Amino acid sequence: QVQLVESGGGLVQAGGSLRLSCAASGRTGNSYIMGWFRQPPGKERNFVAAMRWSGATRFYADSVKGRFTISRDNATNTVNLQMNLLKPEDTAVYYCAANTDGTFSYKALLWHYWGQGTQVTVSS
Repeated sequence: QVQLVESGGGLVQAGGSLRLSCAASGRTGNSYIMGWFRQPPGKERNFVAAMRWSGATRFYADSVKGRFTISRDNATNTVNLQMNLLKPEDTAVYYCAANTDGTFSYKALLWHYWGQGTQVTVSS
């Protein structure tokens, strides 16, 4: 089992920055893949970014490339999402996700572990 707890959401003006963190506890290891998804009000949950815990590979949605950066801190078992140049359309509940077998997918349905979510609101 893996437990995920997100933090760092909030309200920011367009063009601003936020940093989300996801603390992972329980069984963790280099074979894991960690990801971020987001769900705007009334819409489906969509992929944002992911990385293998080993740090070898990173994945990004086209809509956030060049603005968002995913990283990890091995010392604290934390995965971070640095979000710069935020836009109103980035407004959503952001969820941390994990797959312990290293399977990557753009589909939320194929991720096994989830955090409770953190709200990000970008005002225009």
